[in-house]
Amino acid sequence: MTLATQRVLQVLLDRPADEKYGLEICAEAGLASGTIHPILARLEKVGWLESHWENIDPRSAGRPRRRYYRLSRDGAQQARSALAAVEARRFRGRDLAFPGGVG
Repeated sequence: MTLATQRVLQVLLDRPADEKYGLEICAEAGLASGTIHPILARLEKVGWLESHWENIDPRSAGRPRRRYYRLSRDGAQQARSALAAVEARRFRGRDLAFPGGVG
């Protein structure tokens, strides 16, 4: 799992029931939209995310419609498990780098 994907998941897991739009996720994750949108598409394709377009008139609002994303119930659990596995691998790597687990 890439660091960028981890950052996106961490942002979404901060408040898993809340919907966030793409640029909001970019800002919170510290990533460019060209980086997060392919990640969001992949996560939605595997069922971790749900999304929808907001129902506004772009002319009246003076801005384009936003696509909102939220972790699905299963996606939130899978994201937590995936991030825990990454952290466990990172921790095990530290143990290997310093015999006896010192470090």
